[in-house]
Amino acid sequence: MSRFEFSNNFDEQTKVLRSFAFSLTKNDEAAHDLFQETAYRAFSNKEKFRPGTNFRAWLMTIMKNIFINNYRRRKRYNTISDHTSNLYYLNSGEDDIFNKGEVTMFMEELFEIIDELPESLREPFQMYYEGFKYHEIADKLDLPLGTVKSRIYFARKELKEKIKVQYNNIYELNSRAS
Repeated sequence: MSRFEFSNNFDEQTKVLRSFAFSLTKNDEAAHDLFQETAYRAFSNKEKFRPGTNFRAWLMTIMKNIFINNYRRRKRYNTISDHTSNLYYLNSGEDDIFNKGEVTMFMEELFEIIDELPESLREPFQMYYEGFKYHEIADKLDLPLGTVKSRIYFARKELKEKIKVQYNNIYELNSRAS
């Protein structure tokens, strides 16, 4: 493949590559950097592309591998090593200890609100919350896929309303007490 053909093929894939980069990074600047790095690596390794294979897949594999390598590199650099005998550096943080009591209470209240949902909405919603896919819920409950999706949607909608009502009332009580 000539440099001109390679360049034209790359230009055709630009839009797809940019959107794929954004889907990986969730950040415009990081996506642009990832795209640039992919372009550089693709052009510097163009002789490794085998004509007759999927050019887009080759480019996306390069991009995904660059993303994974960068992620692993960042993760490694963020790891703190403390070689002192009593782990002084790790144990001397000035951060406050986070008490999860409020979160636990909120989750208990949330589960109580979920328990108040009608059975037809609660069961698919709980299964979805536990990680089941829509089609798995439909199979287990012997319901059409669209019904499962709509019941989960209506359960979410009802939960939002109940939470809004409950926590607006608490907010109003707290602001009156102040």
